[in-house]
Amino acid sequence: MIIDSHEHVMLPAADQVRELEAAGVDQAILFSTAPHPEKAQNYAELKAEMAKLYKILAGANNKEANIARMKKGNQELLQSIRAFPDKFYGFGSMPLGLTAEEMNGWISEDIVAHGLKGIGEFTPGNDQQIKELEPVFQALTNFDRLPIWVHTFNPVTLAGLNDLIALAKKYPTVPVIFGHSGGYNWQTLLDFAETVDNAYIDTSATFSTLAARMLISELPEKCLFSSDAPYGEPLLNKELIEFVSPSKEIADRVLGENIAELLGL
Repeated sequence: MIIDSHEHVMLPAADQVRELEAAGVDQAILFSTAPHPEKAQNYAELKAEMAKLYKILAGANNKEANIARMKKGNQELLQSIRAFPDKFYGFGSMPLGLTAEEMNGWISEDIVAHGLKGIGEFTPGNDQQIKELEPVFQALTNFDRLPIWVHTFNPVTLAGLNDLIALAKKYPTVPVIFGHSGGYNWQTLLDFAETVDNAYIDTSATFSTLAARMLISELPEKCLFSSDAPYGEPLLNKELIEFVSPSKEIADRVLGENIAELLGL
């Protein structure tokens, strides 16, 4: 079973399924999205879509707007999963700034009750927002190994990555998926992930093929194939894993066995 462990909701869902099938990918883990770059027909339209994301990263929305946006995104996510339950699983979004009681309620009612497999993507707009994830980690300790997925490429710096590493160390029962392999700082992530049980490495947007080869060779049980579609292509990312893996057995682990084991699929 080949599972793309990180794709964003693309509309219509039937087109996303056709793209998976064309790539030879059996299933995908979906994440909600604010922009829909797959709709763009030209660069101007792409910029308009991406402006929605940049506004969010800049912290322009208040708590109430973020709650409404994430509830809408989670509903869009669930619609795709319900339309193609044999193709899609999902991670649900949750806003920052909730009280502990609100967070526990959100995870119970908006994530677990809908059969979603984790929480995220969290996309910090700056390093300070990494520190603001600690209440989320605290809330996740009340649930049974529910993973959190955090973006760790630009604009997250080495300092921000180290803050996330500190949280992973502090909360060892919470599985942490480090999105995009730590970006330029993939060696720091590799060195850390070798030392703990709860760190997993998303391979989408990997800094280089050398980084992908080293990560997969050193930590075959921790690396997760993903494309970050529509920002990446499932076919190309799958072929990258097959190309750099030292063996077919390791490629099979990265291409699906690891994420299936982590999420209990």
